[in-house]
Amino acid sequence: MKTVIKLLIVTTFLVISQLQAQNFQGVATYKSHRKVDLKIGDDRMNSEQQKNIQEQLKKQFQQEYTLKFSKYKSVYKQEEKLDAPQAVSSGINIKVVQGADVMYKNVKEHKYTNKTEIYGKVFLIKDSLTSREWQLVNETKNIGTYTCYKATFDEEYTTRTVNEKGEFTTVTKPRTTTVWYTPQIPVSNGPSDYFGLPGLILEVNDGQLTLVCTKIVLNPEETIEIVEPKKGKEVSQDEFDKIREKKTEEMLEQFRSSNRRSGDGNRVMISVGG
Repeated sequence: MKTVIKLLIVTTFLVISQLQAQNFQGVATYKSHRKVDLKIGDDRMNSEQQKNIQEQLKKQFQQEYTLKFSKYKSVYKQEEKLDAPQAVSSGINIKVVQGADVMYKNVKEHKYTNKTEIYGKVFLIKDSLTSREWQLVNETKNIGTYTCYKATFDEEYTTRTVNEKGEFTTVTKPRTTTVWYTPQIPVSNGPSDYFGLPGLILEVNDGQLTLVCTKIVLNPEETIEIVEPKKGKEVSQDEFDKIREKKTEEMLEQFRSSNRRSGDGNRVMISVGG
Protein backbone atom coordinates (compact mmCIF):
# COMPACT_ATOMS: atom_id res chain seq x y z
CA MET A 1 0.00 0.00 0.00
CA LYS A 2 2.83 2.39 0.88
CA THR A 3 4.51 1.62 -2.45
CA VAL A 4 1.31 2.50 -4.32
CA ILE A 5 0.98 5.82 -2.41
CA LYS A 6 4.61 6.71 -3.15
CA LEU A 7 4.07 5.91 -6.83
CA LEU A 8 0.98 8.14 -6.91
CA ILE A 9 2.90 11.00 -5.25
CA VAL A 10 5.78 10.71 -7.73
CA THR A 11 3.39 10.52 -10.71
CA THR A 12 1.42 13.54 -9.47
CA PHE A 13 4.64 15.52 -8.99
CA LEU A 14 5.80 14.70 -12.53
CA VAL A 15 2.44 15.76 -14.00
CA ILE A 16 2.47 19.04 -12.07
CA SER A 17 6.07 19.68 -13.18
CA GLN A 18 5.13 19.08 -16.82
CA LEU A 19 2.17 21.46 -16.58
CA GLN A 20 4.34 24.11 -14.95
CA ALA A 21 6.95 23.72 -17.68
CA GLN A 22 4.34 24.09 -20.41
CA ASN A 23 2.95 27.28 -18.84
CA PHE A 24 6.35 28.64 -17.84
CA GLN A 25 6.84 32.29 -18.84
CA GLY A 26 9.13 35.15 -18.03
CA VAL A 27 10.50 38.56 -18.98
CA ALA A 28 14.23 39.33 -18.93
CA THR A 29 15.66 42.84 -19.29
CA TYR A 30 19.09 43.32 -20.88
CA LYS A 31 21.36 46.34 -21.20
CA SER A 32 23.88 46.71 -24.01
CA HIS A 33 27.35 48.20 -24.17
CA ARG A 34 29.42 48.37 -27.34
CA LYS A 35 33.15 48.75 -27.79
CA VAL A 36 33.65 51.62 -30.24
CA ASP A 37 36.40 51.04 -32.81
CA LEU A 38 36.38 54.56 -34.21
CA LYS A 39 37.69 55.37 -37.68
CA ILE A 40 37.26 58.90 -38.97
CA GLY A 41 37.98 59.73 -42.58
CA ASP A 42 39.20 63.27 -41.96
CA ASP A 43 42.80 64.11 -41.07
CA ARG A 44 41.74 67.53 -39.79
CA MET A 45 40.04 65.97 -36.74
CA ASN A 46 41.98 66.78 -33.57
CA SER A 47 42.16 64.41 -30.59
CA GLU A 48 39.53 66.34 -28.61
CA GLN A 49 37.00 66.13 -31.44
CA GLN A 50 37.65 62.40 -31.89
CA LYS A 51 37.23 61.82 -28.14
CA ASN A 52 33.95 63.75 -28.18
CA ILE A 53 32.59 61.68 -31.07
CA GLN A 54 33.63 58.44 -29.40
CA GLU A 55 31.84 59.37 -26.15
CA GLN A 56 28.67 60.28 -28.05
CA LEU A 57 28.76 56.95 -29.88
CA LYS A 58 29.23 54.97 -26.65
CA LYS A 59 26.22 56.64 -25.04
CA GLN A 60 23.99 56.05 -28.04
CA PHE A 61 24.92 52.36 -28.19
CA GLN A 62 23.78 51.92 -24.57
CA GLN A 63 20.30 50.48 -25.03
CA GLU A 64 17.78 48.41 -23.09
CA TYR A 65 16.06 45.30 -24.45
CA THR A 66 13.38 42.91 -23.23
CA LEU A 67 13.09 39.19 -23.90
CA LYS A 68 9.61 37.74 -23.35
CA PHE A 69 9.91 33.97 -23.29
CA SER A 70 8.03 30.74 -22.72
CA LYS A 71 9.35 27.18 -22.88
CA TYR A 72 10.03 27.29 -26.65
CA LYS A 73 9.08 30.76 -27.95
CA SER A 74 10.37 34.28 -27.39
CA VAL A 75 10.15 37.87 -28.59
CA TYR A 76 13.17 40.17 -28.24
CA LYS A 77 13.01 43.91 -28.88
CA GLN A 78 14.63 47.20 -27.99
CA GLU A 79 12.79 49.38 -25.52
CA GLU A 80 11.83 52.81 -26.79
CA LYS A 81 13.29 55.81 -25.00
CA LEU A 82 13.36 59.56 -25.48
CA ASP A 83 16.59 60.93 -26.91
CA ALA A 84 18.48 62.99 -24.35
CA PRO A 85 19.58 66.46 -25.51
CA GLN A 86 23.05 66.22 -27.01
CA ALA A 87 25.56 68.93 -26.26
CA VAL A 88 27.31 69.99 -29.44
CA SER A 89 31.06 70.22 -28.99
CA SER A 90 33.36 71.69 -31.63
CA GLY A 91 30.41 71.85 -34.02
CA ILE A 92 30.04 68.05 -34.12
CA ASN A 93 26.95 66.14 -33.09
CA ILE A 94 26.53 62.41 -33.76
CA LYS A 95 23.23 60.61 -34.18
CA VAL A 96 23.21 56.82 -34.49
CA VAL A 97 20.05 55.51 -36.13
CA GLN A 98 19.16 52.06 -34.78
CA GLY A 99 16.24 50.04 -36.05
CA ALA A 100 13.41 48.96 -33.75
CA ASP A 101 13.75 45.29 -34.67
CA VAL A 102 11.42 42.64 -33.25
CA MET A 103 13.02 39.18 -33.15
CA TYR A 104 10.66 36.21 -32.74
CA LYS A 105 12.17 32.76 -32.15
CA ASN A 106 10.68 29.30 -31.93
CA VAL A 107 13.51 27.03 -30.79
CA LYS A 108 11.35 23.90 -30.99
CA GLU A 109 10.58 24.49 -34.68
CA HIS A 110 14.09 25.93 -35.21
CA LYS A 111 12.90 29.10 -36.95
CA TYR A 112 12.84 32.86 -36.48
CA THR A 113 11.10 35.94 -37.83
CA ASN A 114 12.84 39.30 -37.57
CA LYS A 115 10.81 42.43 -38.26
CA THR A 116 13.15 45.22 -39.30
CA GLU A 117 13.07 48.51 -41.18
CA ILE A 118 15.63 49.82 -43.64
CA TYR A 119 15.40 53.18 -45.39
CA GLY A 120 11.69 53.50 -44.60
CA LYS A 121 10.63 50.01 -45.72
CA VAL A 122 9.56 47.23 -43.33
CA PHE A 123 10.81 43.68 -43.91
CA LEU A 124 9.97 40.34 -42.31
CA ILE A 125 13.08 38.17 -42.38
CA LYS A 126 11.95 34.54 -42.07
CA ASP A 127 14.58 31.83 -41.86
CA SER A 128 15.98 28.88 -39.92
CA LEU A 129 17.89 29.40 -36.70
CA THR A 130 21.64 28.78 -36.94
CA SER A 131 22.82 26.19 -34.42
CA ARG A 132 26.10 27.02 -32.71
CA GLU A 133 28.57 24.39 -31.55
CA TRP A 134 28.88 25.60 -27.99
CA GLN A 135 31.91 24.63 -25.92
CA LEU A 136 30.87 24.20 -22.28
CA VAL A 137 33.45 25.57 -19.83
CA ASN A 138 33.83 24.51 -16.21
CA GLU A 139 33.46 28.03 -14.82
CA THR A 140 30.65 29.64 -12.86
CA LYS A 141 29.70 33.11 -11.66
CA ASN A 142 26.65 34.78 -10.18
CA ILE A 143 24.51 37.23 -12.13
CA GLY A 144 22.05 38.64 -9.65
CA THR A 145 20.72 35.68 -7.66
CA TYR A 146 21.39 33.16 -10.44
CA THR A 147 24.35 30.79 -10.71
CA CYS A 148 25.58 30.92 -14.31
CA TYR A 149 27.80 28.63 -16.35
CA LYS A 150 30.18 29.65 -19.11
CA ALA A 151 30.02 28.59 -22.76
CA THR A 152 31.98 29.79 -25.80
CA PHE A 153 31.63 29.65 -29.56
CA ASP A 154 34.41 30.26 -32.14
CA GLU A 155 33.67 31.41 -35.67
CA GLU A 156 34.85 33.51 -38.57
CA TYR A 157 32.61 36.36 -39.61
CA THR A 158 32.59 38.67 -42.60
CA THR A 159 31.89 42.37 -42.28
CA ARG A 160 31.58 45.21 -44.77
CA THR A 161 33.43 48.39 -43.90
CA VAL A 162 34.43 51.64 -45.57
CA ASN A 163 38.07 52.40 -46.31
CA GLU A 164 39.78 55.80 -46.37
CA LYS A 165 38.77 56.30 -50.02
CA GLY A 166 35.09 55.86 -49.14
CA GLU A 167 34.94 52.46 -50.80
CA PHE A 168 33.35 49.29 -49.41
CA THR A 169 35.74 46.50 -48.50
CA THR A 170 35.00 43.00 -47.20
CA VAL A 171 36.97 41.81 -44.18
CA THR A 172 36.92 38.34 -42.60
CA LYS A 173 37.91 38.06 -38.96
CA PRO A 174 37.91 35.40 -36.21
CA ARG A 175 35.57 35.91 -33.28
CA THR A 176 34.98 34.20 -29.95
CA THR A 177 31.61 34.71 -28.32
CA THR A 178 31.34 34.07 -24.58
CA VAL A 179 28.00 33.60 -22.85
CA TRP A 180 26.81 32.85 -19.33
CA TYR A 181 23.63 30.79 -18.89
CA THR A 182 21.67 29.59 -15.87
CA PRO A 183 20.05 26.13 -15.59
CA GLN A 184 17.89 27.66 -12.82
CA ILE A 185 15.73 29.00 -15.66
CA PRO A 186 15.35 25.86 -17.83
CA VAL A 187 14.68 27.38 -21.24
CA SER A 188 17.05 27.03 -24.21
CA ASN A 189 16.84 30.68 -25.16
CA GLY A 190 18.53 34.05 -24.88
CA PRO A 191 18.76 37.57 -26.29
CA SER A 192 18.91 38.32 -30.03
CA ASP A 193 19.43 35.06 -31.99
CA TYR A 194 21.24 33.22 -29.18
CA PHE A 195 19.88 29.86 -28.00
CA GLY A 196 20.87 26.20 -27.66
CA LEU A 197 22.10 25.90 -24.07
CA PRO A 198 20.51 24.13 -21.07
CA GLY A 199 19.35 27.37 -19.46
CA LEU A 200 18.51 31.00 -20.17
CA ILE A 201 21.48 33.05 -21.43
CA LEU A 202 21.98 36.05 -19.11
CA GLU A 203 25.16 37.55 -20.58
CA VAL A 204 26.74 37.73 -24.05
CA ASN A 205 30.09 39.17 -25.13
CA ASP A 206 31.33 38.85 -28.72
CA GLY A 207 34.34 41.13 -28.31
CA GLN A 208 32.44 44.21 -29.49
CA LEU A 209 28.94 43.97 -28.05
CA THR A 210 28.06 43.07 -24.46
CA LEU A 211 24.53 42.21 -23.32
CA VAL A 212 23.89 41.77 -19.59
CA CYS A 213 20.62 40.76 -17.94
CA THR A 214 19.65 43.24 -15.21
CA LYS A 215 16.17 42.01 -14.25
CA ILE A 216 14.07 38.84 -14.51
CA VAL A 217 10.38 38.35 -13.75
CA LEU A 218 9.20 34.73 -13.82
CA ASN A 219 5.56 33.75 -14.29
CA PRO A 220 4.14 37.29 -13.92
CA GLU A 221 0.52 37.73 -12.88
CA GLU A 222 -0.51 38.89 -16.34
CA THR A 223 -0.13 36.34 -19.11
CA ILE A 224 2.63 37.24 -21.56
CA GLU A 225 1.70 37.39 -25.23
CA ILE A 226 4.41 36.10 -27.54
CA VAL A 227 3.26 37.00 -31.03
CA GLU A 228 5.13 36.46 -34.29
CA PRO A 229 5.37 39.71 -36.34
CA LYS A 230 3.14 39.69 -39.41
CA LYS A 231 3.52 43.02 -41.24
CA GLY A 232 6.30 43.58 -43.76
CA LYS A 233 7.78 42.22 -46.99
CA GLU A 234 8.78 38.59 -46.47
CA VAL A 235 12.38 37.75 -47.39
CA SER A 236 15.05 35.26 -46.38
CA GLN A 237 18.14 36.39 -44.45
CA ASP A 238 20.29 36.10 -47.58
CA GLU A 239 17.82 38.16 -49.63
CA PHE A 240 17.70 40.86 -46.96
CA ASP A 241 21.50 41.03 -46.69
CA LYS A 242 21.74 41.68 -50.44
CA ILE A 243 19.04 44.38 -50.29
CA ARG A 244 20.75 46.10 -47.37
CA GLU A 245 24.14 46.00 -49.08
CA LYS A 246 22.71 47.51 -52.25
CA LYS A 247 20.90 50.30 -50.39
CA THR A 248 23.96 51.10 -48.29
CA GLU A 249 26.16 51.38 -51.40
CA GLU A 250 23.57 53.69 -52.99
CA MET A 251 23.59 55.91 -49.90
CA LEU A 252 27.39 55.95 -49.88
CA GLU A 253 27.47 56.99 -53.53
CA GLN A 254 25.03 59.82 -52.79
CA PHE A 255 27.29 60.91 -49.95
CA ARG A 256 30.36 60.90 -52.21
CA SER A 257 28.55 62.81 -54.99
CA SER A 258 27.26 65.41 -52.54
CA ASN A 259 30.71 65.83 -51.05
CA ARG A 260 32.29 66.32 -54.49
CA ARG A 261 29.70 68.92 -55.49
CA SER A 262 29.88 70.95 -52.29
CA GLY A 263 33.63 70.86 -51.73
CA ASP A 264 33.06 72.47 -48.33
CA GLY A 265 35.09 69.92 -46.41
CA ASN A 266 32.59 69.78 -43.53
CA ARG A 267 31.43 66.20 -44.04
CA VAL A 268 32.96 63.47 -41.93
CA MET A 269 32.73 59.75 -42.65
CA ILE A 270 32.66 57.50 -39.61
CA SER A 271 33.02 53.73 -39.55
CA VAL A 272 32.29 51.88 -36.31
CA GLY A 273 33.73 48.40 -35.91
CA GLY A 274 35.13 46.25 -38.68
